[in-house]
Amino acid sequence: MTYASTLSLYSHPKLSLRPRLSRSAYHALLRNTITFNVRRRLVVVTADGGASRRPSTGRRVVYRESQSQTALTTTPVKQVASSVAPAAVFLVATFADSYMESGGETPYTEIIEDFSWRKESKQTLNEFAKELRSFSIVDMSGRNFGDEGLFFLAESLGYNQTAEEVSFAANGITAAGIKAFDGVLQSNVILKSLNLSGNPIGDEGVKCLCDILVNNAGIQKLQLNSIDLGDEGAKAVSELLKKNSNLRFLELNNNMIEYSGFTGLAEALLGNNTIRSIHLNGNYGGALGANALAKGLEGNKSLRELHLHGNSIGDEGVRALMLGLSSHKGKLTVLDIGNNSISAKGAFHVAEYIKNSKSLLWLNLYMNDIGDEGAKKIADALKQNRAITTIDLGGNNIHASAAAELAQVLKDNSVITTLDLAYNPIGADGAKAITEVLKFHGNINTLKLGWCQLGVKGAEAVADMLRYNTTISILDLRANGLKNEGAKCLAQSLKVVNEALSSIDLAFNEIRDDGAFAIAQALKANEDVAVTSINLASNFLTKYGQSALTDARDHVFEMNEKEVNIFF
Repeated sequence: MTYASTLSLYSHPKLSLRPRLSRSAYHALLRNTITFNVRRRLVVVTADGGASRRPSTGRRVVYRESQSQTALTTTPVKQVASSVAPAAVFLVATFADSYMESGGETPYTEIIEDFSWRKESKQTLNEFAKELRSFSIVDMSGRNFGDEGLFFLAESLGYNQTAEEVSFAANGITAAGIKAFDGVLQSNVILKSLNLSGNPIGDEGVKCLCDILVNNAGIQKLQLNSIDLGDEGAKAVSELLKKNSNLRFLELNNNMIEYSGFTGLAEALLGNNTIRSIHLNGNYGGALGANALAKGLEGNKSLRELHLHGNSIGDEGVRALMLGLSSHKGKLTVLDIGNNSISAKGAFHVAEYIKNSKSLLWLNLYMNDIGDEGAKKIADALKQNRAITTIDLGGNNIHASAAAELAQVLKDNSVITTLDLAYNPIGADGAKAITEVLKFHGNINTLKLGWCQLGVKGAEAVADMLRYNTTISILDLRANGLKNEGAKCLAQSLKVVNEALSSIDLAFNEIRDDGAFAIAQALKANEDVAVTSINLASNFLTKYGQSALTDARDHVFEMNEKEVNIFF
């Protein structure tokens, strides 16, 4: 990469004069700007390491879903360093040297440190560029390198032969910075996943990006969560979907897309037969948006996942959506309609869809208000369904009677492996109904009963079930008021050989040291313990209870070389 500078280290004559600079003149000199050319685009960098940029507007929400876990350098890039720092150091140092010889008080070491820091910034960017050339998965989220840094790094993507997944999330990139991809992504066929979430690029930035991606034949996953995207940007995305046949996964969560944007995306679905997954969580589709989307779904054959969590679609919206999905020519496997103000009336339409669906595997109705009536309708539908493996009914105001109806489904249905009833007041009676069935029936692997008001009696029912159940691996019992008595009941069950249970969550249960001692003794007593994770966070344990648990963990490792992670 070449750089052009208005100052040259080799052409500038050595200064022999000794100007008497005032302190204000000295600071003005430090603020003098130096320009350099990055990919034939002019960028202005100030002498204090700052860079001119368009101020970001709107909200800046950092979206954390689907980020790479690859461990990479964590040094943040605070500013873009100038390539002509040596020349600038020479110039300023000469003035400073002369000034100090004349008796001034210029802090010479501060000047050198300033430009040394800028040199480190450039070095950090070079290290980032090296990562893009060296690793298949690169996570540069939250490095704050901004538009100027992106112009610097985009060059590496232009010649990329390695990086397949790249995250530039939460870096202060604006619409102006997106232009860095022009001429780069069109020719890149190696990059498969690009994450720009949490950058305030807005509609203008999305329009620019979509124009660039029209001819891209590599990217299959595009993440644009929390980027201040509105209806105009959504329409640009819909135009991209009409022309690009390579994109498979699209995330537009937590933006400002309303009815008009939903309509545009629906039109795109009619003509696109390659998109597999669309995430529209946390937007403003409403009933009208759901209705528009339903019409697009009717003619689409490729969509497998639809995420509409938190769009306030209501009963009317869910009715239209279920009708559209019933006519959907493809095989939808994942449906998320949580937090959408759906009542028992809307649950009726969901139940009708469940009865006839042969492809749906994962259904989320979390945080609606279907109540007992709606839950019973869902339970009845599940008796006829042999496809759904995971169902989330958490936070729906479900009580013991409806929990008993759902439990009966599990007697004959061995397909369901995950049941989430958290945040429902099912109480001890509801827990007894479920656990009595799960002693010898069903195929539940994950059972979530957190915040269900189980109390000690509910804990006794769960403990009794664990003595016989051979399928449950993950058990969530958070915030149920189990206290020491409940913890002791569960500890007795942990002494029994259970080859399935690997994780138990007992956080927020008012458990004290006595309960912790009981659990510690159970771990020591069971040489064949299968549990690898116990969460006791946010209880009332002192150092004595914690010490007992730590000792039990170490004992298990010494005896069986098995790791038990205990959180408190």
